[in-house]
Order: sequence, then C-alpha cells, then structure tokens
Amino acid sequence: QVQLVESGGGLVQAGGSLRLSCAASGRTFSRIAMGWFRQAPGKEREFVAGINWNSGTKTYADSVKGRFTIARDNAKNTVYLQMNSLKPEDTAVYYCAARDRALVVTGSQDYSYWGQGTRVTVSS
Repeated sequence: QVQLVESGGGLVQAGGSLRLSCAASGRTFSRIAMGWFRQAPGKEREFVAGINWNSGTKTYADSVKGRFTIARDNAKNTVYLQMNSLKPEDTAVYYCAARDRALVVTGSQDYSYWGQGTRVTVSS
C-alpha cells in the first residue's frame, strides 16, 4: 500500500506559478513511478506529467510541456510538480498517483494509488 497526500494548490493569477507536492508513505517509494493527473469540472481526468523510479524518464502532456516540471526526491519520499506560466485552462483538481511498477505510463488505469487531490484555480 502507498498513501499519498498532496499540497500546494491554491488561487493564482494567469502567468503565475505554483508548486505542488505529494508526500508518499508505505511501500518503497524509490522503486515506483509517480504521476500527476488533473480533472477539470465536467471533464475526464487527464495525465499531466509522470516520472519513473530514478528520474531518468519524465513524460508530459503536450498542453503543459515547457511550462510544468515534475521532479522527485526519493530521500524525502516526495514528488513535485512545478507549474509556471499558468493559464485559466490549467484550473482543475490535481491528483498525485503511484504505480506498482518502476516505469512511467500515461494511463490512469495503470496507477493503483491516488491522493485526495489539491485544487488549483487560475484566474484570468
């Protein structure tokens, strides 16, 4: 089992920045891939970014490439999502997710553990 707790969401103006954090406990964090997903009102949950067990592979949705950066600190059992140049369309609840595997994938069905979500609101 892996328990995930997100933090760092909030209200920000367009063009601003936020950093989300996800603290993990339970299984050996350093051996598993992590991902960030988001769900906007009335829309399906979508992949945002993912990172494999050793940070060797990072994957991003096209909509956030060049603006968002995912990172992890295995010593702190934490994964981060740095979000820059935020746009109103980035408004959503952001979820941290963990796999039972070391390699990152983009499908939500491949992640077994989920946090409770943190809300990000970007005003225009």
